[in-house]
Amino acid sequence: KTKLLITQDAEWGLSMRLDSTYAFPWNMTLGAIEDDVLIEKTGELIGKHCRRVGVHMNFAPDIDINTNPKNPIIGNRSFGEDKINVAKKGVAFTKGMLSQKVLGSAKHFPGHGDTSQDSHKTLPTITFDKERIENVELYPFKELINNGIASIMVAHLNIPSLETKSGLPSSLSKTIVTDLLKGELGFKGLVFTDALNMKGAADFKEPGDVDLAAFLAGNDVLLIPEDVPGAVAKIKASYEDGTISEKRLSESVKKILMAKYMVGLNNYEPVNLEGLASDLNDIENDVLYSKLIENAITVVKNEGAVIPFKNLELKKIAYVKLGDDDHQPFLKALNKYAFVTEVKADQLDVLIKELGNYNHVIVGFHKSNANPWKGYKFKDKELVWLYEIARMNTVSLAVFAKPYALSDLKTSTNFENIVLSYQNSEIAQQKTAEILFGSLSAKGKLPVTVSEDFAVNTRFQTKQLSRLGYDFPRNVGMDLATLTRIDSIMEYSLKEKILPGAQILVARKGKIIYNKNYGYHSYDKKIKVHDESVYDLASLTKILGTLPLIMELEEENIVSLDSNLGTMIPDFKDSNKASITLKQMLSHYARLKPWIPFYLKTLDSVTKKPSKELYRTSKTKDFSIQVTDKLYLKNDYKDSIVSIIKNQDLMSRWRYKYSDLGYYILKEYVETHYNKGLDELVEDHFYKSMGAHHTLYNPLRRFELNQITPTEEDQYYRFGRVQGYVHDMGAAMQNGVGGHAGIFSTATDVAKIMQMYINGGFYGDKTYLKPETIDKFNKRYYRYKSVRRGLGFDKPQLGKSGPTCNCTNDRSFGHSGFTGTFTWADPEEEIVYVFLSNRTYPDQENTRIIRENIRSEIQRLIYKAIIK
Repeated sequence: KTKLLITQDAEWGLSMRLDSTYAFPWNMTLGAIEDDVLIEKTGELIGKHCRRVGVHMNFAPDIDINTNPKNPIIGNRSFGEDKINVAKKGVAFTKGMLSQKVLGSAKHFPGHGDTSQDSHKTLPTITFDKERIENVELYPFKELINNGIASIMVAHLNIPSLETKSGLPSSLSKTIVTDLLKGELGFKGLVFTDALNMKGAADFKEPGDVDLAAFLAGNDVLLIPEDVPGAVAKIKASYEDGTISEKRLSESVKKILMAKYMVGLNNYEPVNLEGLASDLNDIENDVLYSKLIENAITVVKNEGAVIPFKNLELKKIAYVKLGDDDHQPFLKALNKYAFVTEVKADQLDVLIKELGNYNHVIVGFHKSNANPWKGYKFKDKELVWLYEIARMNTVSLAVFAKPYALSDLKTSTNFENIVLSYQNSEIAQQKTAEILFGSLSAKGKLPVTVSEDFAVNTRFQTKQLSRLGYDFPRNVGMDLATLTRIDSIMEYSLKEKILPGAQILVARKGKIIYNKNYGYHSYDKKIKVHDESVYDLASLTKILGTLPLIMELEEENIVSLDSNLGTMIPDFKDSNKASITLKQMLSHYARLKPWIPFYLKTLDSVTKKPSKELYRTSKTKDFSIQVTDKLYLKNDYKDSIVSIIKNQDLMSRWRYKYSDLGYYILKEYVETHYNKGLDELVEDHFYKSMGAHHTLYNPLRRFELNQITPTEEDQYYRFGRVQGYVHDMGAAMQNGVGGHAGIFSTATDVAKIMQMYINGGFYGDKTYLKPETIDKFNKRYYRYKSVRRGLGFDKPQLGKSGPTCNCTNDRSFGHSGFTGTFTWADPEEEIVYVFLSNRTYPDQENTRIIRENIRSEIQRLIYKAIIK
């Protein structure tokens, strides 16, 4: 019945994130952000939280000027030491809260920033003279007063330059509260004391004495009195004996009633408890948190513009962890961009020796993110190790702690670059990796001075490269709720055993917005699909491996679209394929047969198993083509494959017919031209510099078997589980390296290559192809003959049925793979979609993924999720 004004300390919101951090970053982190619109949005969302639970006033923002690294109370709660920046942040934050009808309370007047004492345990002393306090500490309070702040909280401090009575706390000082705050500064709003149960007011012995003194000093609301009945009795007695006038009492009462009116308590409605938790933990919090962190992270040193990392093909990167908190999100994020190896050792000399195998070392310093007061300092041992690592190596230091951690560094000379990430949340670690590799630019500036080397406002803005980054769907115009319906399709697919598992990735506008793993490597459910599970891409090899090499050669005028096989490969000059052009072959309009089951002719006619004349169970000089770990084909059979294709009859008439044979031929051409294997060529020309380190032929040369998904329990050729070796029989008979099949990869790596195409041939810091080259190959040259294909690229269907959801545009392109893989790119909508599965396991006869349009139905949801 009494309409209570509810107040709370809710400086960082009222919800917790999934990684057990507060909903929003500390003020110190916000102080590094240039864009104050983001600060206003933070105040708005925190105000929304408060309003939702019935809190009308937030004891925020903290606008103390923080100049003391040893301050045990303020620290991360302050926006920093630049008075103008602090004031602007405070105004923006308060404006945001007020938009939700939540009042702000600026604290701690007249400034709590420069003390090394804990005000909960003693009465700290501020030794600045009055001129300094007026010019610096009071500046943000003046600005917020001018902008209509509803409330100010007075600090628990001893300030001799403002209050002459020794040991009198500022919250009890009439000189500070009435004369300075209400008089000189003209503040008309509510005045709160800080907690009155704090130590230091030794002259007040009787119950209620402190509270009466606080009211007489000019405060309107007495925060946390130790003895409420005693306080009421003292104040009532003082009113009755005339010590407190009717005017003085009315002044505070009317201000409190006005505050209640401002927050709508005259039309009070109880808080609706239904949906409370979900409302407080809305995805909107995470979206903003991510944006805040990405704008706060600060590069304070960048010698030689090392950040963002370039020339990935030349980098061999190690990661060393310091600090006592979780580092796995950072390491995982780094490995999205390059192969980064964590190096550990118990002894420094052992560590240094191990690091000698790398040419770049990333050191992450991780401290607890549980609350703003957690420890942030380096241990002495860590500093010794850090200096030695930096002396011997090229080092990037990423500090996931408050800025003052850098004050422990006696020298920063040997560090090539230093990144300050402020907090050790999962998003802070992810965004730091993105800045290091250039999918984000660094925008933050140092909010405090931490040493001679790193003064307030230090910043190095870094360049953003065209590498894929990570974001929330909303930020790129996509609806998350629609995308999450993909889960239902995949749950059905797993339940019905359409496939054992899959990776699905969606990117838009250069940002990965959906990246999920489903199911297991196989139906025995021993190994879950994870980000680094490697899949056999099957025919995606055509557009991710062979095609870009052909595009390069065409760009260099080594071949043209009208080049014919007789010219390209002299051995084909007298064959029936001599006049077939590159354009025809890549369009699947060359009268080539769809495929040739080469392996059948190598099986014993009686046993139907690999012929003993052509195979061995172990590698020898003459039998070195590895089909599986226990099956080696005779060396000269590679030439037989090319010969069989050359002498194969052509189809009787010209029409569209999808064929692998053209890519056998292109492999022969490319390898002859460069005198190098296709596997080496694609890595050297594309994958290494892109950071596509999970993309390769013959994955067992880099990865453990249990990281690679199996493709079949083969009962017709290899007679066993096919895992780590290419599923396609023809590619297997070429030592695992086919022009049409053989590449293994992850969804993330496939997306990098497809993003390169969308970017017009540019990715990271390198141009791979010209935009006009990609446009030339992404064109249907035989559409008038009902050929839907471009040159190498598959295109949307011309009729009702085809590879896509029938909701893509004509500029889009991609390819599917026999093993259950699919990727599609749309330059107009800037969408990349990757679907990797091993639907062929345990039996390739399981074609339900095709019959039930699983991949295209997911694509339909992706397009439906676009916010018009």
